[in-house]
Amino acid sequence: MMNEKVEVIMMKDLITLRPEDTLTQVSEVFKTKKIHHIPVVEDGKLVGLVTTYDMWRKNVRHEDYDKIQIKEIMSKRLIKLEPDSKIGTAAELFLDNRFHALPVVDGEKLIGLVTTFDILRYQFKKEYPEAILYKDVLDRIPTPEKE
Repeated sequence: MMNEKVEVIMMKDLITLRPEDTLTQVSEVFKTKKIHHIPVVEDGKLVGLVTTYDMWRKNVRHEDYDKIQIKEIMSKRLIKLEPDSKIGTAAELFLDNRFHALPVVDGEKLIGLVTTFDILRYQFKKEYPEAILYKDVLDRIPTPEKE
């Protein structure tokens, strides 16, 4: 499993925002989509990542969210993967750095995102292909048998 390519497990249908968008927009996406990482894209290129941790770390008052742009709090120095990077590489980076999302790029173009949850979910699906709990979520995950 760890020698498979991250493109097998990466999320491809991503929600992205622009550097000029506000923290109000970020907060709304986090609440409504129940995600914790949003890639920040400009002219089709990945320029940053904003996370729930970034929002907490900056300790911005909710009343000021409309006044602050994403580019003021987003992480700009990112570790990125390529689609043919191995899942084991992603796991090692997660363990080494204590973060939970890695953008997948083709050159500078964002093509996906891999999270710690994606790795856990994929491994679970391989071990328990007939799981009853969370079946609706697990059915959306590709497995080598389905490809």
